[in-house]
Amino acid sequence: MITTSDDMPTDTSSGGHRASRWRLCTVQQVEDLKSLLGVLPLWSSGILVSVSIGVMIGMVILEALAMDRSLGPHFNIPAGSITISSTVTFIAATPVLERAVFPLWRRVTGSLPTPLQRVGLGHVVNIAGIVAAALVERQRLGLVRAHHGADQGPGWVTPMSVLWLLIPLGIVGVGEALHFPGNMAFYYQEFPKTLRSTATAMAPLLIAMGFYLSTVFVDVVRRVTAWLPGNINQGRLDSVYWAVAAVATANFGYFLVCVSLYKSRK
Repeated sequence: MITTSDDMPTDTSSGGHRASRWRLCTVQQVEDLKSLLGVLPLWSSGILVSVSIGVMIGMVILEALAMDRSLGPHFNIPAGSITISSTVTFIAATPVLERAVFPLWRRVTGSLPTPLQRVGLGHVVNIAGIVAAALVERQRLGLVRAHHGADQGPGWVTPMSVLWLLIPLGIVGVGEALHFPGNMAFYYQEFPKTLRSTATAMAPLLIAMGFYLSTVFVDVVRRVTAWLPGNINQGRLDSVYWAVAAVATANFGYFLVCVSLYKSRK
């Protein structure tokens, strides 16, 4: 083997023809691939978190349309805007976590939470948000049955304030403030400098895949069960939330297994 002027090895046994670039790679490229493959199981555990958020955002809008959205005598909250409360909570919770909660954690434990601990907490808080959504919907359906709303057409409004939806949306927003920044910190910590741009794209890719798969989940629920009819007052949206919570809980177990098996490259 000899080296050409552009540092590409040449196979002299084949008459001096340059070896294919597809068969040659540097040690750095091998290490980059190992880093990427090593985090894929942990990365995949975040997909169902995004799926649960996507399902919840879509279903919350349907709930809002069937609830009392009046805020005072002259203003109704647009149903589609109710989901912005999750984003607002995410923005508000991030500095609170960084400046108050995590320093307190450090005082108690002697160290700041690791990125994977933040991600794990995000899983738990996200499950709590889905459970809260199921409980709110169960309360709403109780009022529907008490007032025989299921027999009064899809336009019937439940005598329950839409502000109740702020509780599960707020909890999920806090979970996002733990989960996604924790993921970003983890990828930056584990990836070499050559993959920093890839590290930046990993968390947004989770969100994109999760929201896409959430539509698949809802379609499967509609085909397999009677939980989501055209009139949600006749359905069992709370059962959808319970199913999502069960899947998210199983996914959290998968995350813990991945953490226990993961070996940090640092």
